[in-house]
Amino acid sequence: MTAYLDLARRGRTDWWRYVLTPVAAMFLWVAIIVVLFVLAYVARLVPPDFQKYALDPAHPAYFYAFAGLTFGTLLVAFAVAVRLVHGKRFMDIVGPWKWRQFAAGAGLWLVLCAAASAVDYLVRPAGFRLTLGPQTLTLALIATPMLAIQTFSEEFIFRGYVTQGAALGLKRPLLAAAVSALVFASLHIPNGGPEAANALVFGFITALIVMRTRNLAFTYGIHLVNNLFGAVVVVSAGDVLHGSPGVFTQATPELLWLDVVASAVAFLVVWLWVTRTRASAAAGPESVF
Repeated sequence: MTAYLDLARRGRTDWWRYVLTPVAAMFLWVAIIVVLFVLAYVARLVPPDFQKYALDPAHPAYFYAFAGLTFGTLLVAFAVAVRLVHGKRFMDIVGPWKWRQFAAGAGLWLVLCAAASAVDYLVRPAGFRLTLGPQTLTLALIATPMLAIQTFSEEFIFRGYVTQGAALGLKRPLLAAAVSALVFASLHIPNGGPEAANALVFGFITALIVMRTRNLAFTYGIHLVNNLFGAVVVVSAGDVLHGSPGVFTQATPELLWLDVVASAVAFLVVWLWVTRTRASAAAGPESVF
């Protein structure tokens, strides 16, 4: 925790700056979006049916382009606000990046996602149907870079900025992780109780991992694979991505809370794995962390 707090203390860290920064970021974000859309419309760069399909996952080119633009500009606005208000550099929030941690998080979570889907299939095989088609490859090619932007933006804001602020104010990892998780989960409440509960568990464990690893690489790997798996491999018929041409479509609303439990178990596995590999770091350079 001491090493993480040293990272979090970089720049100006008065409490009021953590109130001002999100407000400044929102104003910057709106301004950037307005300017970009005005310029795009004036230059006639926006397809005539963009507004019609931008929120329809059945048209991935429009849907994910809009998501990438939305979260990409949000990331820029937040990074600029952090720099102006706190004097923090981009990497002061990201931490000392390690690609092997990213790969470890992505690989481990891919295995756990596949295992959770297999359990759902064994419990309710009739709830799955193969929807692989010509659009699936297009979906994968477009969704991957756009979701990479979206998930990194969320990691930067929640596991980066919010978790640093909570850690500085509370000085206790569990309390800081709880605050970070509550902020993250609150934005998922409109999507229903199970998704908000899942986001709470997700936010809590990933915040603890970031405080332990001092960077966003491992949790970014988890987050990116998590969203890609749900967007391309097994698409839920009951959430915002319904209708997306993924490999499989899952319609099992009766298993939503079972999935929350499965996610909690998966994160317990992740936490045990992280603490075990961290504890063995002194054994040699081949340690994952």
